[in-house]
Amino acid sequence: MNDTVDISNSNILVVDDTPANLRLLIGILREVGYKVRPANNGPRALTSIEKESPSLILLDIMMPNMDGYQVCEHLKAHEETREIPVIFISALNETFDKVKAFSVGGVDYITKPFQAEEVLARVETHLKLHELQRQLKKENLRMRAELEVSRRLQQMLLPTEKELKQIDGLDIAGFMAPAEEVGGDYYDVLQHQGRILFGIGDVTGHGLESGALAIMVQSSIRTLLANNETDPVKFFSALNQMVFHNVERMNVEKSLTLALVDYQDKQLYLSGQHEEMIVVRQGKLELIDTMDLGFPIGLDFEIADFVKQTSVPLNAGDVVVLYTDGITEAENIDKQMYGLERLCEVIRHLWQQTAHEIQQAVIEDVRQFIGEQKVYDDITLLVLKQQ
Repeated sequence: MNDTVDISNSNILVVDDTPANLRLLIGILREVGYKVRPANNGPRALTSIEKESPSLILLDIMMPNMDGYQVCEHLKAHEETREIPVIFISALNETFDKVKAFSVGGVDYITKPFQAEEVLARVETHLKLHELQRQLKKENLRMRAELEVSRRLQQMLLPTEKELKQIDGLDIAGFMAPAEEVGGDYYDVLQHQGRILFGIGDVTGHGLESGALAIMVQSSIRTLLANNETDPVKFFSALNQMVFHNVERMNVEKSLTLALVDYQDKQLYLSGQHEEMIVVRQGKLELIDTMDLGFPIGLDFEIADFVKQTSVPLNAGDVVVLYTDGITEAENIDKQMYGLERLCEVIRHLWQQTAHEIQQAVIEDVRQFIGEQKVYDDITLLVLKQQ
C-alpha cells in the first residue's frame, strides 16, 4: 500500500436546493483544485451519480420531494454506491438530526452557516480516509489471492487417499485443517525403494510464513529420502541446516517440532522431537515420549547431539496415532483445553475400528468440544493401524 494518499483527482458532488449555497461551496472547493459538479435536488443527484461516481458527496438535508436522508439511504442500499462517503451539510442543529444523519450512513455532519476552512478540512480528511480504505481493500484482495494459491498448493502436496491405500500392511488415515488460509502443520507419507517414512511437524505460529516453511520442510525431506539417507542423525542434521538457512533468509523467528517414523517389517523407528506418540495394543494404551529424541528444527545450526531413535514393534490390530498440539490444546468457549487424556480415551475406545473411522471420530469429538469457539491453531492427525 502507498505511504502517501493522492486525492488530487478527486471529484465532489455538491447537492443543495439553494443556489447561493451551491455557488459558495463550489467556489470554496474549486479554489483549492477539486473537480466539483452541482445538483439542486435529490433525483438529479442520483442521476448524476449514475453517470459518474463521485469521490465524495456534500449533501443538504432539507430539500423538496426527496430529502438528504432519503438520498443517502438510496446510495447505501446499492452495492455500486455504498462506499461513497457522504458529508451532510445542513442548518438543522438538533442532536436528533445529527444522529439520524449518521444512522443512514453519513460519515460527517457540518452545520450551516459553515466556515470554508472547516469544509475543506473535513472534505480532505474523508477523501484521504476513503482512498486509504480503497487501497487497503485492494491490498487485502491481493493478499487473499496469494494465500489462496499457497493454501491450494499445500493441500495439493498432501498424501492422497489412493497413495495411502497402496501401502501394504498398514491401514492409514490422515487429516489436516489450517487455522487460517495457510497452515503451519506438516504431515506426509513417503515411499522410496521399499522404504516407508511418515512425517509430522508443527511450525511455530500459522499463516503464510509458517505454511511456506512447512512446504520447504516437505520438499527437503523428500530430497533426503531420494538421496537414500537412512541414518537418523545425518537425516535430521541435514534437514535442520537447510531449514535454519531458510529461516535466516526469511528473517523470521520460526522453528518446528518434527517426528519421523520409519516403517519396516512391522517395526516403527521413531526419531525427532514432537508430541507424544500414542500406541494402543489390545485396548491397552502406551505413550511414547519424544522429548529426548530430537531438538526443534531450525532453532540452532547444529542438532546432531540431540537426535536419537527408538523402535516400536507392531502386532496385527495395533494402532499408532501422531498429532499436533492443535488437537490437544484446542479450547472450548470456557477456555478449557481438549487435552491429551481425552484424545487417548477416544482412541482407546475405538481401537478396533478402521484408521479412517478412528480419525473421523477424533476430529468430530474435537469439533463438538470446541463448539462455536474460534480455532486458533492448525489441526493435524495421522492414524496408522497394523493389518
